[in-house]
Amino acid sequence: MSAEAPYSKIAGDGLWYNNVALVQVLGLCPLLAVTSTAVNGIGLGLATMLVLLGSNVTVSLIRHLVRPEVRIPVYVVIIASFVTAVELGMHAWFHDLYLVLGIFIPLIVTNCSILGRAESFASKNSVPRAMVDALTMGFGFLVVLFVLGAMREMIGFGTLFAQANLMFGEAFSWLTITLVEDYSGFLLAVLPPGAFIGLGMLIALKNVVDARQEKRRKAAAPVEHTAPEQA
Repeated sequence: MSAEAPYSKIAGDGLWYNNVALVQVLGLCPLLAVTSTAVNGIGLGLATMLVLLGSNVTVSLIRHLVRPEVRIPVYVVIIASFVTAVELGMHAWFHDLYLVLGIFIPLIVTNCSILGRAESFASKNSVPRAMVDALTMGFGFLVVLFVLGAMREMIGFGTLFAQANLMFGEAFSWLTITLVEDYSGFLLAVLPPGAFIGLGMLIALKNVVDARQEKRRKAAAPVEHTAPEQA
């Protein structure tokens, strides 16, 4: 994407048309392993978005200073630095959630989407555009994490926002909603195969929506009539 791309296109790509999880299908390791509940999905999504924002802005700031031969190692060091900062912050302020997410917080370093945005976008665009790209790409990924986590939690445990206190504090324990009393659970939904099935359903739903939008766009487009050739 060129530096002249409008902000609306950058935002549209991040949120929908080039969504990290639904189109690029990147970051599947945490996506499938952590999203057993909605709160877990929100926690990891926010952490990923903060790392993406920090790395995009930093890469954009130094894009004219880094030599092409060493750009990838430099980007990895930048990403690792922000992951460490986020990990320490969660360890200090969201310790219980940090224990639940475990190894998947430092594994954000290996998330291909973050390195990909640094290489393909932030290194070629100004800071404001890099910020918009990071926020929209990160938020698009967060929404998928939340929706997938909510689906798996409702089907697997019969609850929604269970353990909300891990993120929001004990004062928000009331957010937990029990959808089915004495629910015995559905094990497949909380296992990785259930995550694969849920993600496949979300991708299929997006494809259906895109196909209908394209059909409506073509139907609304004016029909061009060519004048008959003169004999």
